[in-house]
Amino acid sequence: MKAALFDTVGRPLRIDEVADPEPAADEVLLRVSACGICGSDLHMTEDPAVFGVGQGTVLGHEFAGEVVETGADVANLRPGDRVAVAPMRGCGKCARCLAGQPAWCSEMVLIGGGYAELAAVAARQCRKLPDDVSLSDGALAEPTSIGLHAVMRSQLRPGERVLVLGAGPIGLLVAFWARRFGASHVIVADINEHQKGRALSVGATGFALSGPTLAEQYADLAGGAPDIVYECVGKKGIIDFAIEQVAVHGRVIGIGLCVGGDEWDPFAAIHKEASIVMSAFFDMHEFALALDALASQGPYRPQSLVTERIDLSKVPDSFEALRKRTSQCKVLIEA
Repeated sequence: MKAALFDTVGRPLRIDEVADPEPAADEVLLRVSACGICGSDLHMTEDPAVFGVGQGTVLGHEFAGEVVETGADVANLRPGDRVAVAPMRGCGKCARCLAGQPAWCSEMVLIGGGYAELAAVAARQCRKLPDDVSLSDGALAEPTSIGLHAVMRSQLRPGERVLVLGAGPIGLLVAFWARRFGASHVIVADINEHQKGRALSVGATGFALSGPTLAEQYADLAGGAPDIVYECVGKKGIIDFAIEQVAVHGRVIGIGLCVGGDEWDPFAAIHKEASIVMSAFFDMHEFALALDALASQGPYRPQSLVTERIDLSKVPDSFEALRKRTSQCKVLIEA
């Protein structure tokens, strides 16, 4: 099969022929129909040792496909089934896994494989797509679940004011869920306006330019300070910046992937009695809810994040382009 392979830091991914994967007894073999390019994939190629990425690795964890073969022990799926894949692979037997929380299994592995024509995954990682969700839309289930989990972690109450720092795919999906769960104001802030229209299309009630005047801009738009600030940037200093923005007794939710450490002033958080909560991954119940949201025909839909659809041959060039700040949002690789 053809796949996009990682070689080493500083070199683009390369397209090459590799052996077809063979499903183990508890696995299914998928023909990959669509896979999203995620910002964390970019991080993995810049700090491969941190993420256990080696030469020849096939990245891609936001994918959906059609079952073409099942392992001997698989009873709940059959060839022809259309599925989305949750990339957290746990042991399948512990209390966390049995509760639908493989992300917190002690043996959890974050799998890739979506930048290829075929992928073998555990059947328990798969969920069938609703009839009215396309295979391409199914590739959005993973990031949509990440956004949902962040909002669930924040314990958002209807009527609260929300600020989302970062207008990338995860920030916009957080805005989508915050509006869906009843936030009165959902303001997305970024250092440029590339995604302003897209933020409004997923449910944001306003957009602001991030910087020294953000607090004043936010107050003008929402009538006060945010009860919840979602940090979806993942750069040094942004947690500290989020604490500056949040209201007294507010909550800061850390979602952005900041590699290499950070510094922040705990006194500012203590002074406000602010809560700082971290959010990563999601559970399988949230994954199912994300699939339902993708099937929704409401005014705000996660599908509006997609800005480009490419085939596998164009992955190296598109991947490198995404390292630079562009107007792209979610790029889907489609078969």
